[in-house]
Formats: sequence, structure tokens, C-alpha cells
Amino acid sequence: MMNGVIKEELKAIVGEGRYLDSEEDLLLYSYDAFMVPGRPEVVLLPISTDEVSMIMKVAYREHIPVTARGAGTNLTGGSIPTHGGISMVFTKMNKILNIDKENRFAVVQPGLINMKFQKELVKFKLYYPPDPGSMAITTMGGNVAENAGGPRAVKYGVTKDYLLGLEVVLASGDVLRTGGKTFKNVTGYNLTQLFCGSEGTLGLITEITVKLIPLPETKRTLQAAYKNMSDAGKTVTKVFEIGILPVALEVLDKTFINIIEDYVHMGLPREAEALLLIEVDGPEAAVAGQAERLSQLCREMGAHEVTVAKTVAENDEIWRARRSAYGAEARLRPTAIAEDCTVPVGNLVAMFQEVGKIADKYQLLIPIVAHAGDGNLHPQILTDSSNKEEMERVMKAIDEISIKAIELGGTITGEHGIGIAKREILHLEIGDVAMGVTKVIKKAFDPLNILNPDKVVRVV
Repeated sequence: MMNGVIKEELKAIVGEGRYLDSEEDLLLYSYDAFMVPGRPEVVLLPISTDEVSMIMKVAYREHIPVTARGAGTNLTGGSIPTHGGISMVFTKMNKILNIDKENRFAVVQPGLINMKFQKELVKFKLYYPPDPGSMAITTMGGNVAENAGGPRAVKYGVTKDYLLGLEVVLASGDVLRTGGKTFKNVTGYNLTQLFCGSEGTLGLITEITVKLIPLPETKRTLQAAYKNMSDAGKTVTKVFEIGILPVALEVLDKTFINIIEDYVHMGLPREAEALLLIEVDGPEAAVAGQAERLSQLCREMGAHEVTVAKTVAENDEIWRARRSAYGAEARLRPTAIAEDCTVPVGNLVAMFQEVGKIADKYQLLIPIVAHAGDGNLHPQILTDSSNKEEMERVMKAIDEISIKAIELGGTITGEHGIGIAKREILHLEIGDVAMGVTKVIKKAFDPLNILNPDKVVRVV
């Protein structure tokens, strides 16, 4: 517990308006997009690295837990202050500090909204591909902390693939700079990548340098409906076999198709067992040819209905179905748990089938949307967190889905992270030796265990 003297010291660092401790504010910052609350003692909104450093020096001296937070879209409990202490909210550090068109890099603050950054880059004909599903509200700092991905990961990769350097405030309050502004840099240990995906457990990110690529000339999206999920799965692997690397390759199951159609009324084929969305980009001539070849392939593989976008508006309309998925499901049950696992692409259909069996076993509604191109599935468990008996079944289903992904050669998380949701089963995937190394790294950077304590791993 923080005494009044410490609270006044913290208030003096950030000022009256960016120090929050009313009952209402503490309640608001007790939740993220996961379902387990954790109440902070104070909420601080810094505006500079210096302020973050000063706060951490106080926290280190007094052994106060600190949990970093961006937009609060975390799906595994990573931004919940489960140990109380300070909720460090970075939403006011939201500036683009530099866009260097000649050298194709940008420097941004952690509270910058991903989509706002991408829209600004269009003015320079530059492109930052990582596009998490919550990109309209999610922050760049949160993206780095979780190594966020998205539909475009098939072609372009995820957050880590665009990181050049970071500014990080350590648990002690010391400021560390990693990496640089060049695309090639193999000097020393790759500390930049170590912090990427560390979920706020090793340091607090206060500045991010990312590489940029030229903005593609155009893009084209097609939508293919299948009466058999197996045919859709086979199409996914065939796309790569014919030599096309799509920007995105998404699949929705029948349950999701109908949930979305009930919500947006856009004429989706309700009879389809699977809906495949494929996007390609590049020079106009190449894209037109690829779209035509993909349309032909989908029909050859059993698609009974194929729609190819001819304009930007049609492109956006096709993607509206995918982007509406989470909003649509929220109408059905009070709680929607976005699960996350990844398997080799060849095992995608098998994983769909296993999730179906688990849903039947525990009598749960679990529609699935997947980044099919990289085997990343998001089973959406629709439930009611106030129903204790049902939640017991839900938790068993979550563990079984993760374990089945491992058995099929995959991983328990492709982009949502570990947090507290998957902490207890992490060892099943990485093994005891890696667990030991992980704890050693955590202790080296955070010897007092005050940075997001007990997230990812418990350190005794």
C-alpha cells in the first residue's frame, strides 16, 4: 500500500490533471479486454520519458508494482494491475516524432493509435503493414509489447519484423536505447527483439523506431464461399503452391457467417460452411492477373460463389464482414472470449474440427475466424462470465484448445500473448529449460518483480 507521502511525490511528477485516484477512475482502469479485474492504487498518465523514469525510480525505491497500459485492448489480462500499485497509462504519449521518407523509417511514441499512424503514412506513400484487429484503437506501444499481428501477417509479417529500435525505461528508472535507424544492425545482443512481446514485464517502452516500405500501388480482394470447410482449407495451401503470396488469407466458419449477416445484412451466403477472403496487392497489372487466377483456383477447389472487388469501395465492403466479427458476436452473449492459437497451415482444417468437438463436449457456442494463411485461429467462446458453472466449462475448453494446438504442431498463442490467461500452461509448449531461462531474464531486468508482476511467468 502506498502512503500519502508517496502519492504526493507521484502527483508532483505528473501534475494534478494526470494523477487519478478517485473511485470511478480506479474502477475504470481495473479492466482490459480480458475478464479478470485488478484494481490499481493510482493511475498515472505521463507525457515524457523523463516522467516515466522519475516514476519508476520512486516505484523501485518503494517496491511498488507498475503495470503499463495503452488502449486496454489486451486479450490475456496483460494490462490489468493484478497486484495493485501504479497503472501507467501511455495514451498521452501519442505523437509521431519523425517520418523520414528518404530513409524509410519513423519514430513514434507508444500511445499513438496504429490506424492514425497508417493514415498519416499514406500522405508520404509509405506503408507500415502490421494491422491487429483492434488497429482503430490499439496503440503502437501495446503492439510492440504483444508483438501484435493481423491479417496482413501472411505476406508482411508482424510487429517484430518492422522494429528498428526502442527507448525503454527499466525497472530501476534507467533509460535504455536499443537498435537504431538502419535496416541492418547486428551489433551486440538483439535487445530490441527481446522487449518485443515481453508484455511489459522487462521495461516500459517510451519511443519506437520502425522501418517503412513503399505503399503498394493497388490491392484487390476476393470472397469465396464453400459448402465444405475441407475444400476451403485445401484452397489455402494451393494458393501458395501456385506461387501467389497474398497480403491476407482469412476464413470464417458457418456460425460466424450467420452471426455477421444477422448484424450487418450485407448478403453473405448463409448456406456456406466456410467463407474465404483473399487479398493481393502490388502493381495494377500483376494484381489483376493474380485476382483472376485466384478466382479460378477457388472455383476449381470447390467454391460455389466467388466475388472479386473491382473498386476500393468494393474492397472495403468485402472486408467489412471480417472487421464486423467481434461487434456481431457481442450481441449474442454478455461475454466473448477471443481465443488464440496457431497450427501449421496443413493442420488448419483439423484444428477447426477439434474446436468443434470441444464446443460440443462442453456445450458451448464457439464460432471461429482465422488468419488461415499462417494457421492462426481465433475461436470465439461466447458465454456469460457471471455464470459460474458455465465458466468452469469455458476454462476447461480454453485449456483443451491450447493443448490440441500443441499436439497438432502449433503454439498456444499466435498474437494475443500469454498474460495471465495462458501463464499456467506455457510450460507445456516451451518446456522446463526454456521456462527457467525465461525466469532468469525476468529477474535480470526486474530483480524486484515490480514490472507487471506474475504476467507470462511467476517469479518466486
